[in-house]
Amino acid sequence: MRATEIRIDAHGGPDRLTPVEIDLARPGAGQVLLRQTAVGVNFIDVYHRRGIFPIPALPGAVGVEGVGIVEAAGPGVSLRPGDRVGYAGPPVGSYASARVMDAARLVRLPDGIPDAEAAALMLKGMTAHMLFTRVRPLRPGDAVLVHAAAGGLGLLLTQWARAAGARVIGTVGSEAKAETARAAGCEATILYRTQDFVAETLRLTGGEGVDVVCEGLGGPVLERSLDCLKPFGTAINLGQAGEKLAAIDLARLGPQRSLCVSVPGVFAHLRTVPDLQAAADEMFAMVARGHLRPVIGLRAPLREAGAVHRRLEAGETSGATVLLP
Repeated sequence: MRATEIRIDAHGGPDRLTPVEIDLARPGAGQVLLRQTAVGVNFIDVYHRRGIFPIPALPGAVGVEGVGIVEAAGPGVSLRPGDRVGYAGPPVGSYASARVMDAARLVRLPDGIPDAEAAALMLKGMTAHMLFTRVRPLRPGDAVLVHAAAGGLGLLLTQWARAAGARVIGTVGSEAKAETARAAGCEATILYRTQDFVAETLRLTGGEGVDVVCEGLGGPVLERSLDCLKPFGTAINLGQAGEKLAAIDLARLGPQRSLCVSVPGVFAHLRTVPDLQAAADEMFAMVARGHLRPVIGLRAPLREAGAVHRRLEAGETSGATVLLP
C-alpha cells in the first residue's frame, strides 16, 4: 500500500517536517495494516522533532496518536478489515496516511465517537485516566489547579475533575482562553501573564491552597506550584514545555508541609495497565456519559504538519489539534 509519511531527516524546527511517499509491506503475524483517518498532535511531537526526546532513527516520522480503519490483518489477529481502532504511545510515527501496527497496541472505538474526536482523545484522555484513577484519584470537594487549562489536555483534565466532584482553577494565557476553560468547568481562571498564579490560587482558596496541581511546563512553574498546595497535596508534572525538570530539595516537601511530587508517564501507563481495552473503555464511558468531550481547536491537512507545529509552539492554539490525512 502506498502512504504519505511526514518525516524529519534531522532534528530541528518545523521546517524539518517533510511529506514523503512510501510503500508499506503486508502486515505480519500479530500486525495490521491501518489506513489512518485522523492523527492527534501533542507537544511531545515537538520534543521528538527537536531531539529533546530523539526518535529511534533518522529519517523517521513523529507522532504518537491516531485512529483509522483496519485494511488487512496478519496471522493471529482478532481484528478484521473494516474494524475502527485507535492507539496512543510508541512506536513513534503516527504522522502518516497509513502504517503497519502491532494489533496489541490498538483498541476498538465506540461507534458514537467521530474519528477526529477519537484522535484527540487517545493520548490525552488516557493521560487523564492515568492521573485520576492511578496517580491521584480525586474525591468530591478536592481542589485542583490545572495549568494551561485551555489546552487539549487541560480541558480534558478539567472536565474529568469536575465530573469527580472537584473544584477546578485553571491558568490561561488570554481572556479568550479563559472563556474556553470556564466553559469546560473551571470555576475560576488565572491570567498567568498578568497575575501571579500562586497568590491568586491562595486568594481563591481562602489561603488554604489546592489538593492537586497538574502542570506540563516544568522548571519554575513546577517549583512555584508547590506553594499552591495544601498539606498532603500532590504536584503532578506532565512534561517540560517550558524548562527541564529541576532538582527539588526534599526539605521543601516535608515533613511539615507533607507534599508529594509525581512525574508519571502515560506511555508507562499504557504499557503496564492490565487490560488496555478495558482502560480505554473506562475513558470512553466518560465520553458516553457526557463528562468528557474533546474540544478541537484546529483541524489541518496532514501535509501542513510543519505549519501546525509553528502555531503550537507559538501558543496560538487552544483545545486539541488534529491532522487529517
